[in-house]
Amino acid sequence: MYLKKVLWAAALLGLLVCGFIAYQIYTAIFSPNTQFNNEKAYVYIPSNAEFSDVEEVLEPLLKDLYTFEAVAKRKGYTTNIKGGKYALSKDMNNNDIINTLRSKNLPVKVSFNNQESLQALAGRIAEQIEADSISLLESFNDSEFLNEADFDEDSKLGMYLPNTYEFFWNTDAQGFRDRMLKEYKRFWNEDRLNKAQALKLNPTEVIALAAIVQKETVKVEERPRVAGVYLNRIKRGILLQADPTVIYAIKKETGNYDTIIKRVLFRDLEMDSPYNTYKYAGVPPGPIAMPDISSIDAVLNPEKHDYLYFVADVSNFGYHKFAKTLAQHNRNKVQYVRWLNSQNVLR
Repeated sequence: MYLKKVLWAAALLGLLVCGFIAYQIYTAIFSPNTQFNNEKAYVYIPSNAEFSDVEEVLEPLLKDLYTFEAVAKRKGYTTNIKGGKYALSKDMNNNDIINTLRSKNLPVKVSFNNQESLQALAGRIAEQIEADSISLLESFNDSEFLNEADFDEDSKLGMYLPNTYEFFWNTDAQGFRDRMLKEYKRFWNEDRLNKAQALKLNPTEVIALAAIVQKETVKVEERPRVAGVYLNRIKRGILLQADPTVIYAIKKETGNYDTIIKRVLFRDLEMDSPYNTYKYAGVPPGPIAMPDISSIDAVLNPEKHDYLYFVADVSNFGYHKFAKTLAQHNRNKVQYVRWLNSQNVLR
């Protein structure tokens, strides 16, 4: 009888212990383990992260790091870490947190505008994805890639079309570059290629001309008219004489793309550079910046007119006065030069 009581007591104690252990396991796995007040918290896990790195990122966000570690080991996460951007929700439990970190990598919006150099682009992109600017720039300039993609030193800038794209945050430099090449090829569909051919221009020339249009006017609605001017000059064998190309030539020669030049001087027009459209006929060998899609489409869909000249309209800033004859253009130009002098714009 005594032995029977002992066995019952031991069994009961065992059940209590097992129940306690089960409760602890359940609590560790399924009880809320976040300590932030926002509905969501975003974490970035590097591609080469170890579990200790993950813990360092999560420590400010979790109530109990020890239970998280225990569940992570049980679920095999500590040896299967994946880089990326992840969203943790308020009151998530350890099980949900680990499931999120294993399979719910979120895309990020990556944007860039009219960069004048690949170095500037690399810096801009490095602010938005994991890849650093050095690896990005090396990837952009990789000679084997450029040869295979049919780009050279002058045209390579035109492969990158300013826009907003979705990437995973942990995209590497090569992954970003290769995606941009796919976007470039997708952009140059049959319709655009046919329009370029009708203008007797190839995609590189269209982008180079679009970059000039981009620099000449910030007004999207004016770009087809500006494009029409340059296309008229090309058809008639007239030099483009675009000031932005001279400014770019100066920047390219000095290597300082941050230089601010508001006024092109007569001595600048003598600069011997293939980008100086006052000396060299036709479209420059490459773009002077990354043109917007609106500028590229403006070249492909130019306004039909007889204008050959234009100058900034000082009575309506942002827009231009257009002229069909040099005499008319010179009259328009007098007003612009007078305004520059009144503003003491010397360079």
